[in-house]
Amino acid sequence: MHTVHSVSIVAQSEAMRTIIRHVDMIAPSDSSVLLIGETGVGKELLAEYIHRTSNRSQGPFVKVGLSALPHDLLESELFGHEKGAYTSASADKKGLFELAHTGTIFLDDIDDFPLHLQSKLLRVLESRELMHVGGTVSTPIDVRLITASKLDLHELVDRGVFRADLYYRINVVPIVIPPLRGRVEDIPLLAEHFFARFTPDKKIGIHDDAMRALLRYSWPGNIRELRNVVQRVSLFLDGELKAADLPPEIREENAIGLLIKACSRCFADDNMSFEQVVDCLEANLLRQAMQQSAGNRTQAAKILKMNLSTLRDKLKKFKLDDTSSSR
Repeated sequence: MHTVHSVSIVAQSEAMRTIIRHVDMIAPSDSSVLLIGETGVGKELLAEYIHRTSNRSQGPFVKVGLSALPHDLLESELFGHEKGAYTSASADKKGLFELAHTGTIFLDDIDDFPLHLQSKLLRVLESRELMHVGGTVSTPIDVRLITASKLDLHELVDRGVFRADLYYRINVVPIVIPPLRGRVEDIPLLAEHFFARFTPDKKIGIHDDAMRALLRYSWPGNIRELRNVVQRVSLFLDGELKAADLPPEIREENAIGLLIKACSRCFADDNMSFEQVVDCLEANLLRQAMQQSAGNRTQAAKILKMNLSTLRDKLKKFKLDDTSSSR
């Protein structure tokens, strides 16, 4: 476990230890960092860890969830506004960039940032000054930028919904955080950490059958899902976690069983040829991977250990590309 100023990163997998070593090297610089990973992998925690280990640790750390802010308020929230800039602007207001002055601003879900504001964000980053909405005077700012994306931004650039120049400006130090299913060595340590947090007055052990279930499960919601499961089951535990205490989707998940359930028609229909059964299985594997990766084709290809171009061809073959075209 790595703890800096109360920010704890629980990890023992080589993948995460490598990331932490990398972060420790780049933290003292002012370089922009882009954190890439599925929802729930701990991007916000890593962003705060970078801030706390940087030379700006005494300055503010301002977190902005871009997907949660209405697009019509986003410009004012980020860059501030002057009194009278619009109807409800009854007073001057500092933006979040100003509030982060001398510290770090963390823009989460940068993949949701609207295209029409991307040029203004790029201008602010390049000039290191901003102008309030309705203002006429520029304000200098001194901030370090950390962004996070759950999608492949390069793919969004190719599709014309993310500016290439902004992408290259924020992608100075890219850090890819693997999903929890890709670092199962961290699951026991994380589970123990969350039990200690939610039941500090009780010593909860984890039975072998429960641990096997935790390790076998694919954790589509990643660390956030594991934390929520531990918090839920800890309410009813006194002593030891058994497999029977876990939610059914974790207790009973079996990759082959789920696939057979999804392909029940394949195995029940005597009129289907061998090729049709194989196609049915293949299509369901593709659907599962796309669902597991929240529609991110690059991540789905990694899950299936398949080239991205092959995945695209197969999605087109099974007419699944329409459902994933937004990713």
